[in-house]
Amino acid sequence: MRNKRAGTAVAALLAADGLVHLYWATGATWPAPDERSLSLAVLGLDTSFGPGTVLPLAAVLLTGATAVLAHTRGRDGRATRAVTGAVAAGLAVRGLAGLGWAAGLLDSPADSAFYVLNLALYTPVCLAAAWAAAQVAAQRNSHQTTFPGVRANTPQSSESAATSVSP
Repeated sequence: MRNKRAGTAVAALLAADGLVHLYWATGATWPAPDERSLSLAVLGLDTSFGPGTVLPLAAVLLTGATAVLAHTRGRDGRATRAVTGAVAAGLAVRGLAGLGWAAGLLDSPADSAFYVLNLALYTPVCLAAAWAAAQVAAQRNSHQTTFPGVRANTPQSSESAATSVSP
C-alpha cells in the first residue's frame, strides 16, 4: 500500500511538471515576468523555453508519469518497470547535481533565484521522488499476466500436485 501511494505521488509530480512544460510551450512564462527570468530561475542559465525545448521535456515527463502510474497499479510489465527505474535514476542524477550546485561544485551564484529554489525545492523534491520511484521500481506486483487461451503456471502445494492430472 505504501508503494502505491509513493508511485501515485511520483506520477502526479511528473504529470504536473509535464503540464507546466506544456503551458510554457505556449509562450507563457508564469511564474516569471519573461522567458529570461524563467530560464534563470528554473535552470540557472539563460536558454530558450520555446516549444522546441520544452515539448520534448513535457513528453518525457508525461511518459514517465504514465509508466510509473501503470507500474504502481499492477501493470508489472518489463517496460513499466524499466521506465520507473529510469525515472528513479534521472531524478537521482538531478538531485545529486542539485547537491553539487549547493556545495559550489557547479556554477550557481548564491544570490540567484535558482540557488534558493534549488536548495529549498528542486533538490529535496528530486531526491525524495527518486527514492520513492526506486522503491516502486523494486516492487514486483503479485499478480500474473495471462493471455486468453493460455493457462498460467500457478504454484501448487505438494498435496494438490499429487492429485492433479495434467493432459
